[in-house]
Amino acid sequence: MALDESLVEELGFGPVWVRRGVATAAAAAAREEVIDAPAAVEAPRVTEAPETPPPVELRAEPKPAQAPPPAAQPESDIPLLDAYDDLPWTDEAPIHAEPALVDTPSDVHTLDWDALAERVANCALCRLCERRTNTVFGVGDREADWMLIGEAPGENEDKQGEPFVGQAGKLLDNMLRALALSRQTNVYIANVIKCRPPGNRNPELDEVARCEPYLQRQVELVKPKVIVAMGRFAAQSLLKNEASIASMRGRVHAYRGVPVIVTYHPAYLLRSLQDKSKAWADLCLARNTYREALAALGVEQGAQKDGV
Repeated sequence: MALDESLVEELGFGPVWVRRGVATAAAAAAREEVIDAPAAVEAPRVTEAPETPPPVELRAEPKPAQAPPPAAQPESDIPLLDAYDDLPWTDEAPIHAEPALVDTPSDVHTLDWDALAERVANCALCRLCERRTNTVFGVGDREADWMLIGEAPGENEDKQGEPFVGQAGKLLDNMLRALALSRQTNVYIANVIKCRPPGNRNPELDEVARCEPYLQRQVELVKPKVIVAMGRFAAQSLLKNEASIASMRGRVHAYRGVPVIVTYHPAYLLRSLQDKSKAWADLCLARNTYREALAALGVEQGAQKDGV
């Protein structure tokens, strides 16, 4: 065998020898398959795949960044608020407007008790009026030496039109009874906000600003010797700060010339029984402050009688 023929055979390009009988049988079988196949179906052709050239590296044009799809919300067994509670509560004034930028009636400081109560009952200065059942004006002795100021009406207060009802109200009544006080005789109770905020959320600053003249007039009419601020929001609204209730407790503050003692809200005490002793200490501080105010008033009245 020549050199070039042996090289061709080694590379696999040489002729392939097959027995005559085997080749004839295979060819006959192939012819029978073609004959038996339906005329409409063409027998598949087997072709060798062409040799593919090496891949060419192409630089893809950068695609604009797309926001990731929103993550699925986990299922929760907590009931959702109704549809209106999920909507933003907007006013003509900004949500976080400064109180000085909010228009309020200028004649509130001239109203007597009946006119003030009627003004509050018909108030429509903010969006809180749209869903209220009742306004919560106040309750108690209108000439009391003690005045308690809460945050805003809850669901029960909105239904009954009276502040501090339900279990929190019962706890407050027991605390007052320990000081020989009662909302029917020698205590007046009011709220910073007169209408219930949706979902019991904290009132917005513009809502506080529109309602504040009503509370100011109530303080002017009652003329209390001491004020007890019940809860963080009430204390911050009265004292115009953002301090924690822990930092405001244990000290005597002032609102429009009246001593103010800060303590926990009764609803909070129902959840945190360990803080009841702290609330009692706050009420004892309020009692001592009240006694000092009476003593100072007595000295002043005695000096006036003596012509000093």
